[in-house]
Amino acid sequence: MILPMKKYAFMVYHKEYDEFLHALRDVGVVHVKENKSVAGNADFQELLAIRKQVKTALDFLQKLIPETPEEVFAPARQIPKEEGILLLEKIEKLQEKKSQLIAEKQSLQKDIDYMQLWGDFSYHNIEKIREAGYVVSFFTCQTSRFDPKWIEEYNAFVVNDAKSMSYFITVTKAGETIEIEAERPKMPDSGLEMLCASSAQMEEHIQSIDNQLTTMAAADSKTLEAFDKSLQDEFNFNKVVVQTERQAEDKVMFLEGWTLTEKATNMEAELDKRGYFYQQLEIQDNDRVPIELKNNSFAKLFEPLTRLYSLPNHTELDPTPLFAPFFMLFFGLCLGDAGYGLLILVACTILKFKVGPDMRPVLTLAQWLGGSTLVVGLLLTATFFGAKLADVALLASVKDYFLTDDRLMQLALGVGLFHIVYGKAVAACKIKKQRGFKYSIGPWAWVFLLTPLLALFGPTILAMFGSPLNIPPFSPILTNILYGIVAVSGAVALLYNSPGKNVFINIGSALWTVYNSLSGMLGDTLSYIRLFAIGLTGGILGSVFNILAIQTTEDLSVFLRVPLMLVILLLGHGINIVLSLIASLVHPLRLVFVEYFRNSQYEGGGIAYVPFKKV
Repeated sequence: MILPMKKYAFMVYHKEYDEFLHALRDVGVVHVKENKSVAGNADFQELLAIRKQVKTALDFLQKLIPETPEEVFAPARQIPKEEGILLLEKIEKLQEKKSQLIAEKQSLQKDIDYMQLWGDFSYHNIEKIREAGYVVSFFTCQTSRFDPKWIEEYNAFVVNDAKSMSYFITVTKAGETIEIEAERPKMPDSGLEMLCASSAQMEEHIQSIDNQLTTMAAADSKTLEAFDKSLQDEFNFNKVVVQTERQAEDKVMFLEGWTLTEKATNMEAELDKRGYFYQQLEIQDNDRVPIELKNNSFAKLFEPLTRLYSLPNHTELDPTPLFAPFFMLFFGLCLGDAGYGLLILVACTILKFKVGPDMRPVLTLAQWLGGSTLVVGLLLTATFFGAKLADVALLASVKDYFLTDDRLMQLALGVGLFHIVYGKAVAACKIKKQRGFKYSIGPWAWVFLLTPLLALFGPTILAMFGSPLNIPPFSPILTNILYGIVAVSGAVALLYNSPGKNVFINIGSALWTVYNSLSGMLGDTLSYIRLFAIGLTGGILGSVFNILAIQTTEDLSVFLRVPLMLVILLLGHGINIVLSLIASLVHPLRLVFVEYFRNSQYEGGGIAYVPFKKV
């Protein structure tokens, strides 16, 4: 359900306004009306940029000490904004220094790898040779192109042969021209020993920075979290200031907001105690009243689906408890395999003991969906990990109760027809709430017109999509009563669908509604065939993998057959479960968001209730 709201206006003397906002934030129940956007405000963008830095720093620090007991972290310190920025800069500088050292070490490692091809030598000795009048030159070439005469002509010495390349030096007199078809490599400035020493020194520096960052992760993670909350509080506070209107030559500050009706009394008492002026206002039709949903433990699990589409506006009905049972049924029909449902149910039950409280509602929802699939798979589709239960000898006495493919298609269409009429009934209730009873008479007339028509002709329509249904005909008296309801409802829908307008406009509007309803119902009803088609596809794929596992291994010994069958079954059913889960989530969402929301005339467009309070 949508919790009722009250609208308030607050008028405060400008010198007391900061104190008033702090008091209002302490109360923490007022959703401030937003009249101005803060998207282009430089101060707000700066706060967002700092918060982004905080998030980046926290993500980095928390990865340094994952799965650490809570007592390892130092308690949070409340620090001013300037100190928080300095702390972020210190972390960033250490990160930059570490990245720089890692890059230098990687470059140094390339030199070490290259120098290992030449061996460990001293540039100091080469300098002594140069002082003696000789020059040592370094060359590389393909091994096949090395000419042995270079050994005699230029005192060439092959140092190493690696990967079809020859690494050699020549020792010639100073000034002598060397004519060799080989490449002169750019040698590192230091020998192998010095390069390895520099690399070890860099590794020590990197380790030292890691130690500093790890220490900071334990000492400052909680402080950064508290700093982020203070930034969020500052952002929210300044945002409220921007929404404030200045009146009476900037002497009076005017603010509007909403609070939950159930919390309004406490808010008024608190403001009265502090002597601030407020006044309750009448909610106008064009007001965007914030929305707070309150449902039972079952329907609450489906609220994220409502928010995924759009929250209702304050004049509507909360769609969550109205579509939740249907979504669960649609999921079960689409997945359709009792084995898959049991697997989801068991897996989510186990995982609930290992995850945090934020993830438990998601797993609880998955448990309901898995349970729905298990029930549908056992009672309707009769499929267990791709195997048909009707073919099991032990279940021969009840196999006639399982639905055939024809019956499953008829069931999907029957559910669709009911869901469409149900949506139109919800639309009639919505119109009654928004505009009054007389405006809902026309929509209700369509509901009472379609319901008996489906009762009279529904079995015939469904029989067109499979074998005839074994439903006994209605008695003549009941048939006449149903036709009477059709006649009366049709007359009301024809003559009173637009209260206050003349009869000709009503008739014209009714004929247009008939055309739209019939064309729309046909397309909407056929959309529900996907409930049958997707479930059938998943069942067929599951049985194909079962047959594949059996037939491809039947000629093998039992020691090879069992593990190979397990591999095929695990891989095949794993792929099938993933594909079926995607389809079983997407298509029920479509049936709710498109077919049901259209027939129930769902508008949406609501904004979430976010009270002004400390984080």
